[in-house]
Amino acid sequence: MKYAHSLENTPIDHWQSLDEHLEKVADLSGSFAGKFNSASWGKLLGFIHDLGKSRKAFENYLLHCNGLLDREYDNCEHSHSGAGACYLKNELKIGHFLAYCAAGHHAGLPDGSIESGASSLSARLKNESKVLDEEDVKQYIAQHTDILTHLKSELKFPWKLDQGDMALWLRMLFSCLVDADFLDTENFMDSEKSNIRSQYPDITVLSAHFFRSLNAKQDSASPTPVNQIRAEIRNQCEKMSSEIPGIFSLTVPTGGGKTLSSMAFAFKHALKYKKQRIIYVIPYTSIIEQTSAILREFLGADNVVEHHSNFDPEQATMQTNLAAENWDAPIIVTTTVQFFESLFACKSSHCRKLHNITNSIVILDEVQLLPPSLLLPCKDMIRQLSKNYGVTFVMSTATQPDHSGLDVTEIIPDSMKLFDRLKRVDIKFPHLLTDRKSWGDIAFELVKYKQVLCIVNTRSDCRELYEKMPSGTIHLSALMCGDHRSKVIEEIKQRLRDGADIRVIATNLVEAGVDIDFPVVFRAYTGLPSIMQSAGRCNREGKLASPGKMVVFVPPKPSPIGELKKAEDTLTELLQQPEKYSPDDPASYPRFFEAFYSRINDNGTVFEKLLVSKVRDGIIQFHEASEKFRMIDDTFSVPLIVLYDNNDSIIELLKKNGPKREIMRKLQRSTVNIPRYIMNEFIRQHLAEEIHPGIFIQINPDLYDSLSGVNTKFAESEMKELIL
Repeated sequence: MKYAHSLENTPIDHWQSLDEHLEKVADLSGSFAGKFNSASWGKLLGFIHDLGKSRKAFENYLLHCNGLLDREYDNCEHSHSGAGACYLKNELKIGHFLAYCAAGHHAGLPDGSIESGASSLSARLKNESKVLDEEDVKQYIAQHTDILTHLKSELKFPWKLDQGDMALWLRMLFSCLVDADFLDTENFMDSEKSNIRSQYPDITVLSAHFFRSLNAKQDSASPTPVNQIRAEIRNQCEKMSSEIPGIFSLTVPTGGGKTLSSMAFAFKHALKYKKQRIIYVIPYTSIIEQTSAILREFLGADNVVEHHSNFDPEQATMQTNLAAENWDAPIIVTTTVQFFESLFACKSSHCRKLHNITNSIVILDEVQLLPPSLLLPCKDMIRQLSKNYGVTFVMSTATQPDHSGLDVTEIIPDSMKLFDRLKRVDIKFPHLLTDRKSWGDIAFELVKYKQVLCIVNTRSDCRELYEKMPSGTIHLSALMCGDHRSKVIEEIKQRLRDGADIRVIATNLVEAGVDIDFPVVFRAYTGLPSIMQSAGRCNREGKLASPGKMVVFVPPKPSPIGELKKAEDTLTELLQQPEKYSPDDPASYPRFFEAFYSRINDNGTVFEKLLVSKVRDGIIQFHEASEKFRMIDDTFSVPLIVLYDNNDSIIELLKKNGPKREIMRKLQRSTVNIPRYIMNEFIRQHLAEEIHPGIFIQINPDLYDSLSGVNTKFAESEMKELIL
């Protein structure tokens, strides 16, 4: 008898046999892959992935770990993932490609090129081929020849695969394999935990719940023009939900109710086309809580699974934590970073969820915020998921970017004239773009208003202007930790509801998805999308007798070099052209994005080279592509855990016990990202300390201000521009 898993302090006849494990993983993996017509491939991978566990060295390893073998155990090498990979390479024409999945089911998808070192697939296939010659392995394969022959005979390609399809297809098969392996192992090792999984109502039940709540909300809403238009938008979304699955755009001005209307589309579409789940993808962690709160209100607190870095562990249950591992719940709320970086990932833990994206509806909120430098690989991923994996996309925004290369259907027809009917603000642009205002000038203007929001381009600008404002002004920027920002946003909303005096100085973290409604908004000059998003915070509900007022001003200094500066320069160039350019006209948005993207170095060719160009040679650089696909450049900044809201005791646990998962999750909302050179200055001045590698904590109480967050003035002599 060969064994796959042992249990501590349990007789050997209660261990899981290798036969049982391979059969169960094969069945699970095959059922997962069946969602994209690849069941036979998933089943074969599931059956061969642990062939190496038939090695005498591995069986001795299990016996030794359980105290059943000592004298004979020689601690020899007992790796097992290479055997299945080598078997596939030898037995199938396409076996070399499937070997990526088998070889990587623990360590992650490898790079193909031998130049990538000893961990590359080429090197591993060469070095581990000898495992197949071990007598125990040869006997085990011989005993299962009939099963293996049958599995190989059933292999059929799901569609006519071309070079561009191969990397994602293999990554999806890899996802099926590793999730099946995790789930079967968990079921054997911890059945109680396994039984908690997937205890969710299905889409049909959740849809009925959602529409009951939505109808009640709509019926009780005051009959304002804005609410009437929101109802029309919802009706149009429901009408278009019967269209054939594909890629849709939902172009609605800010404040038009995109969140609920896009969900109405998704539920109706899911019911008609038997989609398994809805995945709501949001650009900023700073606004994800608001969307999740709305969806929980409509669907029930336990039926919305959040998967992002800022998720509050106090709201988590064992069930939602488990669902976040592989997205097997019907409603997922996640971030753009989590969604796209997972689709380019190589680690097994990051790829587990991918097969559950198939046959789903993905709502990409504020799609204009996709990084321009990664736009081509993102668009190609959207195209492939829609074409080959049954994914319907809804790309939702007020300012649709360039969708060239994608076959996109617009949900809202021009005849609805939403931008004209939902125009609730007059935007005043500066007469001269060279007429820079000092922060003192801006502060002088802001104090004239009872309720005013001013949005600036950088965190340092935010603090500088804030310090020139009278007492009682509210500061809101990413120099404040997540808990702090959430409390401040709620305070802003309450004071607006009460009609109280309120002046807010903020960075652009309030532009997307933060439902605040000011009569007057000032906006530092920047790119067109940010200006229009800022306008969505002005007279949002249309309750003013006359349009809201938005003033665009030229700040004391230009934006820092980078995409922010390129967006600013793009708008300047368009405004200075002889023919009139109307930035608040939706018809002008494509011109902006076309000009803006032309200034950005797109990395599409990089990923083409890594994932496509050498496929005919059997080489796909999975690991290198994963390293290069970073939506946020975390090499520039590091997280600082700040002292906030009596979290001292949790920080003490961190010092004592180290960065345990649960401790770090509890402290996630107490972190602020700080540029590395600023952090070095904090450490030099004994304001912060690195208590574990890469784990920084605040040690001087004065470093964090209860009103404005981390005080970077301590490092002012070293500071450059702080970008949001």
